[in-house]
Amino acid sequence: MWFLVKATFWFSLVLVLLPFLDPSSSEKLEHGPKMEIGGTFSAANEAFQYISAICVEKPDVCEKGAETFVALGHRAREGARIAYEFLNTQFAESEAVDPDVKVMTGTVTPAENVPSMEAADKNEPTFKRMPVPERRLDPETASGS
Repeated sequence: MWFLVKATFWFSLVLVLLPFLDPSSSEKLEHGPKMEIGGTFSAANEAFQYISAICVEKPDVCEKGAETFVALGHRAREGARIAYEFLNTQFAESEAVDPDVKVMTGTVTPAENVPSMEAADKNEPTFKRMPVPERRLDPETASGS
């Protein structure tokens, strides 16, 4: 979710800064509304403090807001999956994996699904203690001089 907030911020910042690169834009914006950077930051800071105070005064508003953002995050994740599958079908090579195959993420398996140590391969070495890297020698004393 924070990715979307950050992406929106940076995209907005790019849109605000683009007119500085185009000389014809400065002529058009010359007669537009003016803004002071200091006043803008002050207003943004006060707006942030006001929004933060809402959570203290009315925690149910923040709770519903958090639930809404979580739901939007799930929808955004599903939208990203759909977009990935669409782009994969359009641009994937012919030997690519079928897009209907589930993508495995880095999850931990529950303890009951982990094979026991007896079922493990007997050829694997077992350690009675955890191997730890040896201490490095001091370069000055190791040179032998």
